[in-house]
Amino acid sequence: MTELHKTDLVIIGAGPTGLFSIFEAGMLKIKCHVIDSLEVIGGQCQALYPEKPIYDIPAHPSILASELIEKLEEQARPFAPTYHLNQRVEAFEKNPDGSFIVTTSKNVKIHCKAVIIAAGCGAFGPNRPPMARLEEFEVKSVFYAVKSKAEFSNKKVVIAGGGDSAVDWAISLSAIAKKVYVVHRRDKFRCAPESADQMKKLTNDGKIEMVIPYQLDGLKGLDGKLEAVLVKDFDGNIRELEADYLLPFFGLAMELGPIASWGLNLHKNHIEVDPSTMRTSVEGIYAVGDIITYKNKLKLILNGFAEAATACHDIRKIVHPDEVFHFEYSTSKGVS
Repeated sequence: MTELHKTDLVIIGAGPTGLFSIFEAGMLKIKCHVIDSLEVIGGQCQALYPEKPIYDIPAHPSILASELIEKLEEQARPFAPTYHLNQRVEAFEKNPDGSFIVTTSKNVKIHCKAVIIAAGCGAFGPNRPPMARLEEFEVKSVFYAVKSKAEFSNKKVVIAGGGDSAVDWAISLSAIAKKVYVVHRRDKFRCAPESADQMKKLTNDGKIEMVIPYQLDGLKGLDGKLEAVLVKDFDGNIRELEADYLLPFFGLAMELGPIASWGLNLHKNHIEVDPSTMRTSVEGIYAVGDIITYKNKLKLILNGFAEAATACHDIRKIVHPDEVFHFEYSTSKGVS
């Protein structure tokens, strides 16, 4: 049975940038429906690292990813968005009047005047290391995200990877875990310099053991319960690390899914936009956040917030074409 809705704006993606888009739209009297493939709002922040601290949100020296999502949901709540979760956009069609019909995988059809794609990395999933028996241990003792830090208390943890997630979680878990190993193929890490310095200090203090240059090679254990992680250096020498958990942080596999067939200009799996408006190559469709590209684009949440504001102010011209607009700051305008 088809479920029909009508609104001003459809936002695809309920991550931080998508949630802030609701607020910006609401301040401009634009009604929203939001679609996300996950069962909960929050995107990667909720699905991959809810307990990871984020340090570059203005006015928050440190805020947990899950707490950031809670605050963004609270900020959007006065504008009564409608969420369509656990479903993905399957198709869209453009009507002669310039409006759209967006259809989801649950046969929900939404008639709207504009669309914002805030899908982060698109339909994402973790890059899994090529290891035998990996599926046997997944969910039980091999995880691609930390849902609860407490689970690793007084446990032996192997973290593999050289990016921000690997380094940040090595630092964080070193305070509660019995042992933390960091496995990486080289001694340089793709992370904030301050984080690298902090991890080096913890290594010198004996809180973290660096296993470099090594790569993951195998797993030992029974019935999904890990006993040890096997690692191999470039000469083929094998080392066995006694472990309760393995956390492989090798980034996300990006996939645009059906969005790739929408006729948008794409560059290396990213959507090209005009940064002055966040318009895509299809009139009425906008994109913001990590899924977009333009000259000097920075993949930061705070940039996504600014992009959401820019997009919504341009969309206002579509939703309320006959209204004279006088810009006001929120301190003057308030929240309805």
